[in-house]
Amino acid sequence: MKIDELPLDPNIINFLKSQGYTELYPPQEDAIKAGVLDGKNILVSAPTASGKTLIAILAIIQHIKKHKTKIVYLSPLKALAAEKFSEFKKLETAKLDRKIKVTISTGDFDSDDTLKNSDILILTNEKMDSLMRFSPSWIDDIGLVISDEIHLVGDEGRGPTLEMILTRFKLGLAGNKSQIIALSATITNYDELAEWLECKPVESKWRPVPLSEAVYDDFTVKNQERESYKINFDSVGLPSIGLGIDSVKNGGQSLLFAMTRPSSVKLAMDSGKYIEKKLGSKELAELGKISKKILSNNEQTELIKKLASVVKQGVAFHHAGLNQNCREIIETEFRNGKIKLLSATPTLAAGVNLPARRVVISSILRYNSKFGGNSPISVLEYKQLCGRAGRPQYDKEGESIIIAKQIPQDDLLEHYVDGEPEPIESKITEPSSLRIHLLSLVVTSPTITEDRIYKFFSQTLGGMQVEDETIELNLENAKSFLQDEKFIVNKEGGYIATKFGQMVSRLYIDPMTARDFRNAIEYDVSKGRKHTFGFLHLITNCNEFFPKFELRNKDEERADVVIENNKQTKIKHIEMQDCTRSLLAMDLWINEGTEIDLSDQLNIESGDIHRMVETANWLVYSLRELSRLLGRADLISELDALRQRIRYGIKEELIDLVKIKGIGRVRARRLYKNNIKTRQDLATTSVNQLAAIDKIGMAVANSIKSQLRVR
Repeated sequence: MKIDELPLDPNIINFLKSQGYTELYPPQEDAIKAGVLDGKNILVSAPTASGKTLIAILAIIQHIKKHKTKIVYLSPLKALAAEKFSEFKKLETAKLDRKIKVTISTGDFDSDDTLKNSDILILTNEKMDSLMRFSPSWIDDIGLVISDEIHLVGDEGRGPTLEMILTRFKLGLAGNKSQIIALSATITNYDELAEWLECKPVESKWRPVPLSEAVYDDFTVKNQERESYKINFDSVGLPSIGLGIDSVKNGGQSLLFAMTRPSSVKLAMDSGKYIEKKLGSKELAELGKISKKILSNNEQTELIKKLASVVKQGVAFHHAGLNQNCREIIETEFRNGKIKLLSATPTLAAGVNLPARRVVISSILRYNSKFGGNSPISVLEYKQLCGRAGRPQYDKEGESIIIAKQIPQDDLLEHYVDGEPEPIESKITEPSSLRIHLLSLVVTSPTITEDRIYKFFSQTLGGMQVEDETIELNLENAKSFLQDEKFIVNKEGGYIATKFGQMVSRLYIDPMTARDFRNAIEYDVSKGRKHTFGFLHLITNCNEFFPKFELRNKDEERADVVIENNKQTKIKHIEMQDCTRSLLAMDLWINEGTEIDLSDQLNIESGDIHRMVETANWLVYSLRELSRLLGRADLISELDALRQRIRYGIKEELIDLVKIKGIGRVRARRLYKNNIKTRQDLATTSVNQLAAIDKIGMAVANSIKSQLRVR
């Protein structure tokens, strides 16, 4: 079907053409036939790059034409949300029946007015869930919900949150008779998910670029048709590197999946010298500029130096230890074709869209914390990895190759290439999930009865998949915990949340964590002294803290020293075995340890500490609010100071200085060394004196002075 044939206004047709759309892909045409333009609920299960985004755009345009209600696009990850925001922002320029505003919200402190006054909201699942707990009036004005990557409803960590959101919309507990559009990768039980959401299923295995799935063993590649060909690596060591170089040599790009951070770095380092030889002088000059950009924009840890070094050779690595700035540079330059070979951990496959002609899976083993060792990846995860093969408009065919190690080639072909992805299974009936989400249900549905609680959870995906007796038992256990710990009370046959329960739900923390925080505040935190290290220990030990790194043998002596140095600010006795490397990292960070210090001393990288800071800030804020509720106003100023120290990575003496915009940890320390210790000192120091200080300069000095005048 041509775009011209769609029953849309000519202005919209012209807009779609201006965005490069001329003809519908088969899954898009199937979605039209299923009623996506007629307000029908649909679930689309189709491979990566098969056109699911256009299905969402068409639904949005039609909804805006017919209705005045809001549209919400749900994404599992901030990076994906940002990607979709840039795409949907273009709709503001389309000639629609009314002027629209597109907004993204993935953080904790967005203005409710901004969301209220927007037409299209791009939200992470967690942000949507958090908003539902506050019940702003505009939530009832949502008429279209688009849920991307819905197969992640089976994810152990984030799946239950998405399941709660969609169940609320389905039952009309949120939204205005909302149309639901669910977009998914290829999954086995798509019909079951469609039944749960009362959607019409649209299933397709069509891809814009055909995919060859194969297994390599002993210089032979065998594909799904059991066709084989020999491959020569020109004396390159590892097969994964040889296969990657072979694709680049033939004009393609390669994406190498490694199962650990160190192996992803090593693959890139070992590939660089081979890729560099295949590049021209102009390409190498461009890569040199990108390398310098990486070095100039970041602290030069060993990891950053390695990244900058391999980028000069047309190669890069990508994992969660890199900060967002580095990851975005790598993603952009890989898309632009300047980086030819990228080695990455599997988290990339669940994130931004970075296709390559050839995907090489260097190992099918991955560390599993449940088993305390390596275990094979699932077929579903394998299909996610190989789905990155094939760049639309560039490649006639994409190719995915598993490297056989110890497992026979034919066995891997049979299990992974021929295999069907495992069915998506709900995790909402797990005890920890029920504890969290039962509380949120009671908070948003005051006086809800036991019967209504059971009916709600029976309408979840878990309610379809799990035995009734199991749901009833787990609900009873969760309810007993929440009552015993005073989160909820039974009042006249219905349940209501206590003030403590309401606050915990809106702070978005696990009731188990909240209980531990409350016990510490009420029984362990004494008056009249500071508890900085004790608070850090409390938050880094809770379930929500992420990322959490365990102590290595060589960290034990350091842990003993840190505990001894902080004995005056502990909450209670701490042994070395009670510590994590994350606790040591946070202590080093707020005492102005640099990213180089963290990397060299604790093997914790820039991306890790940035996520720790974000998590710690939220958890300390939660401690602050619970302290206020529990009558411990004496703790608020200390917790406020700790949040500032965590946010900026500073000692307490610099807090007053960083309140000025443009002054961070480095400039604040420079000022302090020049005997400028407070905002009052800044006010009495001349512009020229400020500008003469290293890292300040005239522009920053003028900015500081203008802010002080406003105050």
